[in-house]
Amino acid sequence: MKKHIGIIGGGAAGMMAAVTAARKGTKVTILERNDRIGKKILQTGNGKCNLGNKNLTVECYHGGDAAWIKQALERFGTEDTVCFFQKIGLLIKEKNGYLYPVSEQAASVLDVLRYELQTLGVEIIYGCKVQKVERTLSGKLVVNDGDREWQFDAVILTCGGKAAPGTGSDGSGWKIAKKAGHTCIAPVPALVQLRCLETDLLKGIAGVRADSRVRILCDGRETDVERGELQLTEYGISGIPIFQLSRDVNYLLRDRKTVMAEIDFLPDMTEESYENMKKTRRMLQEKRTAEEFFTGILNKKLMSVFLKIAGIKPTTPAVEIPEDKINTFYELCRCFRLHITESNPYENAQVAAGGIAVTEVTEDMESKLCPGLYFAGEILDVDGRCGGYNLQWAWSSGFIAGCSAAIKTE
Repeated sequence: MKKHIGIIGGGAAGMMAAVTAARKGTKVTILERNDRIGKKILQTGNGKCNLGNKNLTVECYHGGDAAWIKQALERFGTEDTVCFFQKIGLLIKEKNGYLYPVSEQAASVLDVLRYELQTLGVEIIYGCKVQKVERTLSGKLVVNDGDREWQFDAVILTCGGKAAPGTGSDGSGWKIAKKAGHTCIAPVPALVQLRCLETDLLKGIAGVRADSRVRILCDGRETDVERGELQLTEYGISGIPIFQLSRDVNYLLRDRKTVMAEIDFLPDMTEESYENMKKTRRMLQEKRTAEEFFTGILNKKLMSVFLKIAGIKPTTPAVEIPEDKINTFYELCRCFRLHITESNPYENAQVAAGGIAVTEVTEDMESKLCPGLYFAGEILDVDGRCGGYNLQWAWSSGFIAGCSAAIKTE
């Protein structure tokens, strides 16, 4: 008689685990809370599904023990992901190291996974809001959703975290794991926009995009820095560099630290070239207004707001502007500070940081506290940077969990 594996959650990690386990000859059932599987996949990469990255290193991940994460990525890495998807019919292309389906449609990724699940005979039961998993004296695992009960030889928890709750990730997987005795590292939204105190000022520059260097200051001390296209909004700051910084910012805010973003809108300039620029521009002061004098340095919206902060009227003749006000304007170009108050909520986050402590999970993704219970994906205390790293973690951990559960139940 075939061994039976239950997978709670039909997202990326769950589908990978299901395919892997089914290929080992086990019977597999996915218990999915939604009316269809893979809803979150359709949102990834702005609908194009950035499914991995050729530049895969453990440094691209946060959370649990680095050595533990590294061994998982070495067992199933980028090349394995490409090979897996090509074998089930997906054409993949690379753009600056980022991997996408040639179709540039996330639906293509979901479709080939669904077809493979069908081919392997994986059962999918929808509308299952699992509440607990318990191990019986006989070693079986009983899964209960309040109305129904299932019995499995092994169970893989792939319920996700809390990010994008509209797709079904509401933190319920952490509750199930905690009932089984596991520790959940405090979660926070990650890869998310940040909200700032200076909303009145931001309204005047909302919509501006600029290549910038963003430094995070905690109680006046630099803790992190990122470079990339910054997006200014009415409520705060967004863009890839902000997403990369948001995880650690949220943990600082959670500890009630004072956190600021210091933005350099001239990131390519060395200190020497910056000083030379200021000297060279002096010859433009003749016969120009303040607005005309400062034009050409930054986006016009930024220039207007910085003039206001510096106390310079746009119509003032440039030659009449006090030196200290000119210096204030230039300083704002390189050192514009905003007080960060919070991030946007989980509804806007691409991923949740925190999750089940990996110290309580073996390298085979099996619980050290409840034999036969496995984990994969975002439910674990592992989160990656932007660039396909979180989906890669889903594929890597899902493969290992599915393979390990199937082999152990043989």
